[in-house]
Amino acid sequence: MLKNIVLLLLIFAIFGVTSLIAPTFASGYNLDIMARWTGLYGIMAIGAAFVIIAGGIDLSMGSMVALIGVQFGILINDQQMNPYAAMVIVLVGAMLIGLGYGLLITKLKLQPFVVTLCGLLVLRSVARYLAHDDKISNFVTPDGGTDISYLTSADFLWLPLPLWMLLIIGVISALVLNKTTFGRYLKALGNNEQAARYSGINTDWITIAAYMVCSLMAGISAILFAIDLNSVGPNEAGTFYELYAIAAAVLGGCSLRGGTGSIVGVILGTAILRELYQAIETLQVSELEGTVIGIVILAGVIADEIIRRVVDARRRKQEATSG
Repeated sequence: MLKNIVLLLLIFAIFGVTSLIAPTFASGYNLDIMARWTGLYGIMAIGAAFVIIAGGIDLSMGSMVALIGVQFGILINDQQMNPYAAMVIVLVGAMLIGLGYGLLITKLKLQPFVVTLCGLLVLRSVARYLAHDDKISNFVTPDGGTDISYLTSADFLWLPLPLWMLLIIGVISALVLNKTTFGRYLKALGNNEQAARYSGINTDWITIAAYMVCSLMAGISAILFAIDLNSVGPNEAGTFYELYAIAAAVLGGCSLRGGTGSIVGVILGTAILRELYQAIETLQVSELEGTVIGIVILAGVIADEIIRRVVDARRRKQEATSG
């Protein structure tokens, strides 16, 4: 709770300082962009959180955005498929990719870093092949009659629809993590896989489920990105998006060691990253974008290490006192 309050205060601090330097930062246009893209990135960050809490990592989310976006475009443009049916198909495909990751990690005992790094390369390559290395456009009214642009352009109660989607998915995810057996098992797996297995938890199934959830969230984000931009370029779509997702999760309190994480923190972490990105654009120093992401990830890791040491020191002190 305290960390979430700190993140919320940081959001206000960044907003206040940037608005003083560049008053246009507080314009309605900028606020709308930040809210809309917080929703788009936040959904993917929640998926990353599930895997990180389980003690894993997924480096292929950006390439997943490219592949799912390309497949979605082909289905609704070339195949003239109903957009909503196409969404179901590509999301099932995304989950199957997550299933494949989980099986490789649990059954062949491969490292998540290696598996998803290979996925990053393979998915991007397949996207380029399917799109013939060319952009796919016209996601808004692909068949001339079904307008799906409202999914990213519409507002409800003064907030962009993508932000509402993020909040709904966030509530569901928080309930799953904190109120279900699966959530407890997921955290137990991230804390100590061997101990979780000895206690009777099917750690293989939990790992597979985490990667399927991550891929599903990346797929949902891919569809929304494609609709919002009305085009998907297989070479550039989703580039470095996995870093934004991981950075948001880490900034929000997910330990890269696994076992801990807060969905509220992930959403706030995403908001901070989008706010920083918009501040960089407003101040016309876009060259520093990579620096900001790197510092955020490093700061999150350092904070996690400090917290771990403090907790360990307190535990040792309590054990010594009780002994």
